[in-house]
Amino acid sequence: MAAQVKTPPQEAVEHVCPLPHTPVAASTVRRRVRAVLDAWNLSPEAAEEALLVVSELFTNAIVHALPPAVLRLCWRGADGLGTLHVEVTDGGSSLPTGRSAAWADPDEHGRGLGIVQALAARHGIRVHSGGITRWADLVVA
Repeated sequence: MAAQVKTPPQEAVEHVCPLPHTPVAASTVRRRVRAVLDAWNLSPEAAEEALLVVSELFTNAIVHALPPAVLRLCWRGADGLGTLHVEVTDGGSSLPTGRSAAWADPDEHGRGLGIVQALAARHGIRVHSGGITRWADLVVA
């Protein structure tokens, strides 16, 4: 008879909040997310990476998209180990159809999603009737 390997139970918790459609709200959003991550016992290093990803996705929604915007955090893990799913859903592009953000100064814009890509184990974009959802999964080990 083969030995059975038991895996520890995994908690799944979620936090959802509307995001104010103003750039000055970034510090408020960071404080709120920090409190949630602290309650979920993420390590300080993992929390900092998550805050950076949240900030980049939030900023993208505020600068490039229409309201409303909603943040969803989902933690699946135990004892500070697991996966944090971060997603921001917005109302879709604020640019007129066919116009790109090519006018933006590359020294000031365009690095955010690269930062998300560097920190996330997986990331992506879903376009749907309600807008656009940008998401990232961060593995906390």
